[in-house]
Amino acid sequence: MAEIVINNLRKEFGDFTAVQSSSFKIEDGEFFMLLGPSGCGKTTTLRMIAGLELPTSGEIYIDGEEVGRRPASERDIAFVFQMFALYPHMNVRRNISYPLVSQGMPRAEVRAKVAEVARILGIEGILDRPVGGLSGGDRQRVALGRAIVRSPKAFMMDEPLGALDAEFREHMAEELRALHDRMGATTVYVTHDQLEAMQMGDKIVVMNHGVIEQFGRPQDIYDKPATMFVADFIGSPSMNFLKFHGSVEAGATSVRMGDHAFGIPEMREPFDGDMVFGVRPEHIHLSDAGDFRGEVLAAEYLGTTQIVTVKTAGGRIKARVGSDRRVRMGDHVGIGFDAARVTLFDSQSGRALRSDLNEGVLAHG
Repeated sequence: MAEIVINNLRKEFGDFTAVQSSSFKIEDGEFFMLLGPSGCGKTTTLRMIAGLELPTSGEIYIDGEEVGRRPASERDIAFVFQMFALYPHMNVRRNISYPLVSQGMPRAEVRAKVAEVARILGIEGILDRPVGGLSGGDRQRVALGRAIVRSPKAFMMDEPLGALDAEFREHMAEELRALHDRMGATTVYVTHDQLEAMQMGDKIVVMNHGVIEQFGRPQDIYDKPATMFVADFIGSPSMNFLKFHGSVEAGATSVRMGDHAFGIPEMREPFDGDMVFGVRPEHIHLSDAGDFRGEVLAAEYLGTTQIVTVKTAGGRIKARVGSDRRVRMGDHVGIGFDAARVTLFDSQSGRALRSDLNEGVLAHG
């Protein structure tokens, strides 16, 4: 397995820049997620690491060697695609063994490796079946087996679960993460699904318009969003945003929005201008008291919790509260925020203003 280091990676297609000066490191054995909306540059980044695209500039190190200009065949990388890319005229056994046979490996060794991979993936019973009649989940296991059997330095996975239905995708995500933990493989995984990234990844890079918005552990990205884009993209429902104009001093622990003062984490730097007060739904509480109030517009019951939409003077907000909290449309409720979990943003740049909460956030532009 291998450490992968990306330095100032850039990819241009004519006048269009798909990836802009990206830098990050993937530790040996990490399950690393490239996350973002369609067209953000995540698949292009993956293809450059794998050698399927050559970078316009920048460096790619795999296991300490610079490979940015080497073809894919010289990088010892295995690729798993969304649409499986299996050979339809071959059965399962021949699909899995094909990379080894093409390398001229002795037949006995090929049989042993295929048997081992089939055992790991739980597909021993379908080795002699044609791939055309398999379910989507079994075909994805075969595609994984063909990648695993080579014992490459790293695995590249481009939305490998995207073609599966929602329920089975969740099951396969658990299996894939468990497989990774057993093998200790370095894995780079592309997805647009933030829940999948949070569930599976050791580290996440969040991309938007070819730029890395934030890089870090899932919990840090959720708790300490570096930009409004990250705060909005990660989480369901996403973070609430209340816009206002004001000023905060270095060391301030509260901020005024209109006639109301709200607690915030201690600010590291002063700021004056247009700001955004950001808070996640679970860090909002509703009460019968309080001078900051709003009108209940809707309540979405989710079992143990409910999402309550409230219209306030600063805009609509969504609060995640216990299902035992009785609310009805038209109710007027008091609204409070968990001061320690609030994030302030510069409205113009979208960047988080420095505080105890976001101190140390890894973000690259």
